[in-house]
Amino acid sequence: MLKLIFAGTATCVAYNIMPYMGDTLLQQSVSLLTVKDPLFKRMGASRLAQFAVDDERRMKIVEMGGARELVNMLGGAKDDRTRKEALKALSALSPSDKALGALHQAGAISVIRSSPDSLENAEIEKYKSSLLRRFQDLRYDFPTADVSRSLNS
Repeated sequence: MLKLIFAGTATCVAYNIMPYMGDTLLQQSVSLLTVKDPLFKRMGASRLAQFAVDDERRMKIVEMGGARELVNMLGGAKDDRTRKEALKALSALSPSDKALGALHQAGAISVIRSSPDSLENAEIEKYKSSLLRRFQDLRYDFPTADVSRSLNS
């Protein structure tokens, strides 16, 4: 009898938890990027960075609007921690050429270049230069003088 109760409880818990995994979790993470609170934005970006481990998952993030929301998040970021999480998630998407194309379409190059430099957080500069280098490698259209200046700074 005790085993039957345990199995029933486990089934009930699993049934209630499963919708939060997979695509639903990914959609919730993208939705967190649109919230006004920077903490929730950072949580959403962090989840997306962890989820973007292969090209299929990266494209799923792009299809759900995550690329555009990350660019918007970076553009509106007021603090270094939020900026860092947005750049980290963008860097996680950048190994996929198609995802990088979507980032380019979302205006990522100008937003990345215009985001303030951080003297305290070297990771922000590392992510920025890595992303700009990746755009340059795929020959996305922006002046080479600006790129070399951005990469050398």
